[in-house]
Amino acid sequence: MSVSSDEFRSILGRFPSGVTVVTTKAADGSDQGMTVSAFCSLSLQPPLVLVCIEKTASVHNALTGSPAFIVNILSAKQEQIARRFSIVDIDRFEGVGFSRSRNGIVVLDDVIGVIECNRFSLHDGGDHTIVVGEVEAGSTETGAPLLYYRGGYAQMER
Repeated sequence: MSVSSDEFRSILGRFPSGVTVVTTKAADGSDQGMTVSAFCSLSLQPPLVLVCIEKTASVHNALTGSPAFIVNILSAKQEQIARRFSIVDIDRFEGVGFSRSRNGIVVLDDVIGVIECNRFSLHDGGDHTIVVGEVEAGSTETGAPLLYYRGGYAQMER
């Protein structure tokens, strides 16, 4: 028995996830980034995380070809950033505040967490590539996370 794509999407939509923007540098040195909700921790020893990137995504080749990337964990106040980095064919960084990591990758302003990674491995995941990163550095700030739930953005209530 197999579940249809629509059924699968509906079921998974019941699982809230945090929202991130993954940034990297392309081979030509250009800044690249996209909104990613398919992100999670993988291992404590060594410290590993994974992100899943659709193979047709505009940032796919840059992310899978780069030796390093950054996961920017968005705050509840950053829905517009999440929306901006999911639009295709624009300069996603235009008008967005950021600094740079020690290896020159964009770190977005006002995020609640930053995870700096070196690419550890790549794995086939159907229509996605699973990018595993070894965490080299990180930082946190206070604030509530931005969530993705049932096809839209949400905020956590406590």
